[in-house]
Amino acid sequence: MVDIPTLETPRLILRPYRASDFEAYAAIWADPAVVRFIGGKPFTREESWARFLRQVGMWQHLGFGFFAIEHKASGSLAGECGFHDRHRQIEPSIEGTMEAGWALSAAMQKQGLAEEAMRAAIDWAAEHGTGDRLTCLIDRDHGASLHVAGKLDFTEFARSTYNGSLVVLLQRPRR
Repeated sequence: MVDIPTLETPRLILRPYRASDFEAYAAIWADPAVVRFIGGKPFTREESWARFLRQVGMWQHLGFGFFAIEHKASGSLAGECGFHDRHRQIEPSIEGTMEAGWALSAAMQKQGLAEEAMRAAIDWAAEHGTGDRLTCLIDRDHGASLHVAGKLDFTEFARSTYNGSLVVLLQRPRR
């Protein structure tokens, strides 16, 4: 069993998922405002459950994964962030990299929390991650996430199409 770390920032706790997080998790992924640029279609409860289990399971097989983001002041599940390798069928390939990702509930957006959470995750990856670079894939129309990626020192290296959407591929050194 992999020991999933807990990270703290001034406003957040990045921690392993708990079974009790699922209802809030499913509500986040059912919100059209959250998925607008992540597939565009709200997740069913079943799809949310599969995603939830995938996020937990990545740690066992990759040694990295996603964190549940807990908002300290409210104690609520604010979203998730971290790294995955989804073996995406995209050119150019980003398979084998630690692909960064983040998503926040609509109530937690536009407060700088995605950047705050990802800075902590990137600091962890610098010491405990794999490979020379981190990557991310962002819908080309998702200005807010592209802005966060820029603040995190990700730079564009390609544009492509993924699942019918035009996307920007970005990278930054892991360390």
